[in-house]
Amino acid sequence: MLFVPLFWGGAFPAAQHVITEISPITAAAIRFGAAGLILLLISLYRSEWNFKEIKQRWAGLLLMALTGIFAYNAFFFYALNYTSAINGSLIMATTPILMTLGAVLFLKEPWHMRLGIGLLLSLTGVLLVVTQGSLRTLLSLSYNMGDLLFILALVSWVTHGLIGKIVMRGITPLLTTTFTSLVGSVGLLIWSLFEGGWRSVPLMSVQAWLEMMYMIVFATVLAFFLWNKGVHEIGASIASMFMNLVPINASWIAVAFYGSTITWKQITGMLLVITSVFLVAGSKKKHEPVKHQKLTSEVQS
Repeated sequence: MLFVPLFWGGAFPAAQHVITEISPITAAAIRFGAAGLILLLISLYRSEWNFKEIKQRWAGLLLMALTGIFAYNAFFFYALNYTSAINGSLIMATTPILMTLGAVLFLKEPWHMRLGIGLLLSLTGVLLVVTQGSLRTLLSLSYNMGDLLFILALVSWVTHGLIGKIVMRGITPLLTTTFTSLVGSVGLLIWSLFEGGWRSVPLMSVQAWLEMMYMIVFATVLAFFLWNKGVHEIGASIASMFMNLVPINASWIAVAFYGSTITWKQITGMLLVITSVFLVAGSKKKHEPVKHQKLTSEVQS
């Protein structure tokens, strides 16, 4: 799971550069279309492509594809046209808090005081970055379009994780990742045909192609497989705690390799988000030992 935030952290600045050469939805379609085909070959090689399991859980898998692949990536790539990779990674780092809150509201997990405090700190951190610390921006509702799109991407990803917590009982992470990537990429491909961005693909630079290969192999095939395996083994809420490392990785990669700058407001927001995640993580150790044992036994059975 430690590799997941590293791979996803690098995807933010890489994607931000790629969409300077090709359109956002075309970039997303290439990324997940290629990744889906690679995963399909791996699934067939390992004999894990199972139509019976897909048929039994087709509705949940379809919702995972629409939320975690199609909607998330549409918002993700378009958002990078308007805001920084650091801002985007910081907003997405609130995933653990909202995932846990969603589990409380929809999956009947217990509510506790630390979760409430963690949620408040997390949202405060995001609000600080979105408004740039300006009360005038907050009151006038004049927000950065990219930050708002990343918030929609966040909602899509949280929904994907909560659905996956239910669907991935009895189905392998590889099959889940393969099916959702293929179905989601079909939607992105259809959209990209209307976007008219494929004419620019042959003109992409070597750097852009290397970044695309990184996103396909590391940030998609490996990262999504490891993410789904983590959710399968330890649950969505606990697995999502590793997301707190995404903004740290995205920040140092953006600064070191892409010449980005980081402001004190972004650093403060990052600290608030990370503090909130550790706060909730500490409370989960106290509140969920029995539940985690039950989940483990279900997976093993």
